[in-house]
Amino acid sequence: MISSTTVNYIGNELSLFEKAVNWKQYWSSFVVPVLGDNVLEVGAGLGGTTRQLCKPGFSGKWTCLEPDPELLSQLRSQQAEGLIPASCQPQLGITDDLIKTDTGTYSSLLYIDVIEHIEDDKSELQRAFTLLRPGGHLIILVPAHQWLFSPFDAAIGHYRRYNKARLKQVIPSGLVIDRFHYMDSVGLLASSANKLMLRQSNPTEAQIQLWDSLMVPASKIVDPLIGRSLGKSVLLIAHKPRS
Repeated sequence: MISSTTVNYIGNELSLFEKAVNWKQYWSSFVVPVLGDNVLEVGAGLGGTTRQLCKPGFSGKWTCLEPDPELLSQLRSQQAEGLIPASCQPQLGITDDLIKTDTGTYSSLLYIDVIEHIEDDKSELQRAFTLLRPGGHLIILVPAHQWLFSPFDAAIGHYRRYNKARLKQVIPSGLVIDRFHYMDSVGLLASSANKLMLRQSNPTEAQIQLWDSLMVPASKIVDPLIGRSLGKSVLLIAHKPRS
């Protein structure tokens, strides 16, 4: 039995972005091929990422690591209702709780909109490197561009936003980068307009639906045309060498 560390999550955005179906399908299209058979999802929250990636046909092991007891309880309720497959294992705690027991265990570690909530991001990602098996993948999705940092970011517990250079500074040097680029160029234009003109701190449900239904599909077309050089999010996929 491992000890567990608990954290009360202050954000309220999880349910707001719950129905961003197009966005989840977009970023997950890059992630699914490298998940492997033993996944650690760090900061599982309300299970949005879990339901997107851990489908009923997933035959491996999937650990939903969540430090907030209330969110963990909701995850377990969803599993009892059949919304999350039985192969997924909700577990209370943080990566520091796993170092002594799970070193070199996981085929992939997932941080989907999580690293920005962790004050010491560099130490967190070093633990992730330790937990990965050789050949395993570290997968990170984070909000981009510190100049877009808003009262909404602060209210939901973000310490920072990232550009590629800032994220590269904190990933372990032993990783080999497979994919590293921006996503959602059209969404970036909308966020920029909001920052400069509307100055609205909290998005509404209608705005989230507009972004997901119109802007994300447009970004899927535009992003590759501009070499994925601009975007509202940064995606990193890197692996731990086998030797």
